[in-house]
Amino acid sequence: MAWPKPGRIARMAPRSRAGLSKGTLASIAADLGVSRTTVSNAYNRPDQLSAATRERIMAAAKARGYPGPDPTARSLRTKHAGSWGVVLTEHLSYAFEDMASVDFLAGIAESTHGTDFSLTLIPAGPDTLADATTNAATTAVNQAGVDGFIIYSVAANDPYLRAARARGLPVVVCDQPTDSGAPFVGIDDDAAIRPAVRAVLEAGHRRIGVLSIRLFQQRVDGAVAAADIPGADMHVQRGRVSGVLDECRRAGLDPVQIPVISRHINDANNARSAAREMLDTHPELTAIICTTDSMALAVLNEARERGISVPEQLSVTGFDGIAEARHAGLTTIIQPNKAKGAAAGRVLRGLIDEPDSTPARRILGTSLYSGSTVAPPHN
Repeated sequence: MAWPKPGRIARMAPRSRAGLSKGTLASIAADLGVSRTTVSNAYNRPDQLSAATRERIMAAAKARGYPGPDPTARSLRTKHAGSWGVVLTEHLSYAFEDMASVDFLAGIAESTHGTDFSLTLIPAGPDTLADATTNAATTAVNQAGVDGFIIYSVAANDPYLRAARARGLPVVVCDQPTDSGAPFVGIDDDAAIRPAVRAVLEAGHRRIGVLSIRLFQQRVDGAVAAADIPGADMHVQRGRVSGVLDECRRAGLDPVQIPVISRHINDANNARSAAREMLDTHPELTAIICTTDSMALAVLNEARERGISVPEQLSVTGFDGIAEARHAGLTTIIQPNKAKGAAAGRVLRGLIDEPDSTPARRILGTSLYSGSTVAPPHN
């Protein structure tokens, strides 16, 4: 054995537990007689290999203590980060509590199957008007190691949307804003809610109220005048409330006389407080149309505690079609939240693969779930 010369430090290859030197992508490839690309594909593009080949590579890598390609080195070399940024203008907990959001994110995740992409969630929070938020948005978006962004339901002038577009990476907008000029995936919210409104009107209701989540970037918790709805910043809720008021107008009702109550934060506590406010301030109502299922479920719970029978004394409708709402028999609008997320993912993936492709605009369909919470008024 040749010993190192005095003054020099012998560099010994690290050993795995089995006594073999720690593997590298190149050494694993040499050991198995395959190319380095084949070893890389076992980790990053497994669909390109047979199951037997991938299993052989992974077994050899495990024996040699090789963890796989270094994602940082790979991203520097290929200029491919391997992740999509998903911007949510809600608190991070919203992504895991609101079932419409959960379904949407599941759809995006589903669209990554067979790829080496992961998801990076960037929670913006609901209050994005402060100057400090603009700086925070720029920092958060610029620090995200992603190949593109899906912007989920933000206002037209949202700083996170501006920061994402300034990055020069592919951007897909989902739900709102509807007129950003970026590739868009969503539904026609105005048209979508109208079947629920017609169900209420055709049942004979004329004393109707509306519960909505955030309509404006500026915080508004309480009553919103009908005259202010056309100027609302949040296009999704503006579309739904506008659809309700216009359908009522067509039925001969005065939109000014229809109470609209909004909550800035979309969570269970705020939904419940909105339900209480509507029932306390407008006990004469025989129907409440909600722009989300979470709001409608809160009305059902509040009515139950007050001894108000649904639908005999109060009719209620929702919007989203989440499993909990359908299980409760809620009359609601089913929107394809999971399919929407999957479509947004496919559009973004296409833009990453072909940056010069024509921007897409995909409008998905919705349907009325009749449920059992609408009946003719009895008073």
